[in-house]
Amino acid sequence: MNAARVLVTGSSGYVGTLLLDALASRVAAGKLGAVVGADVREPPLLPAGATFLRHDVRETGLAADLRAHRITCVVHLASIVTPGKGSTRAFEYSVDVEGTERVLEACVAAGVCRLVVTSSGAAYGYHADNPAWLTEEHPVRGNESFSYSWHKRLVEEMLARARGEHPALEQVIFRVGTILGASVSNQITALFEKPRLLAVRGSASPFVFIHDADLVEVLARAIDTPVTGIFNVAGDGAMTIDEIGAALGKPVLRLPAWLLKGALALLHPLGLTRYGPAQVDFLRYRPVLDNARLKAVFGFTPRLSSRQAFDAWARSRGAQA
Repeated sequence: MNAARVLVTGSSGYVGTLLLDALASRVAAGKLGAVVGADVREPPLLPAGATFLRHDVRETGLAADLRAHRITCVVHLASIVTPGKGSTRAFEYSVDVEGTERVLEACVAAGVCRLVVTSSGAAYGYHADNPAWLTEEHPVRGNESFSYSWHKRLVEEMLARARGEHPALEQVIFRVGTILGASVSNQITALFEKPRLLAVRGSASPFVFIHDADLVEVLARAIDTPVTGIFNVAGDGAMTIDEIGAALGKPVLRLPAWLLKGALALLHPLGLTRYGPAQVDFLRYRPVLDNARLKAVFGFTPRLSSRQAFDAWARSRGAQA
């Protein structure tokens, strides 16, 4: 069997950079045929053995590049996880949903064998009736009021249709928990770096974490494993907001939901906070991911539990842990 030839979208992002490095080393070792990183910007340092392709996932034309590089597997990472200043919902939709549609169309047109997609636990949505632990059998109910969650839901619905319409294109979909690593920066780590941790009164606000090295290994394994399907990706266990506060040596500020929503409704339009009223449910109804299927079916057990991934992140920031 010929070695896989891989294209990674979003290759200049945080996870993409780590994955490109890992896959380039596999090319050098003869375990992969090729790896191509595709993004709108070139990485500061392209690893030896990797090729860079400047491409915006919102644009057409990717199929020709997939054919030119004889790509057999696409790892689709491109997504707006943490919107930049001045970002709009329309722009985020164009990348998250329409961009995925363009990539999917290109894979089908070019005869790519496998598509690996990073979805998110956010696809399940932030709901009061979420079970204590979510499995892959639970429906995706991403909240329309929270763009990232909604977009992940729409993408998963699109991929589900494609499984029926294009069965020759294998799919591996990872619903990823909160990613932690030495230099990661996202909406959740921003909350942890405040002098006081914000919580909604009456909610334990549990979090599940996955260390970036574990996520990279999962993605790399997905390229040539015979297993396909949908998998939650998180370390074992979860941490409540109180456990996180204790680990960081920080107090937890608990506010009633109505007060927090009202304050954010006033402050967000003034640019005094990046969070709007929709983020209250983001804190209150955390989707907690069961990783049993990842271990039993996909065959991977994360090396670090949620607590261990958190402690490693805290130590890397010089925080108490």
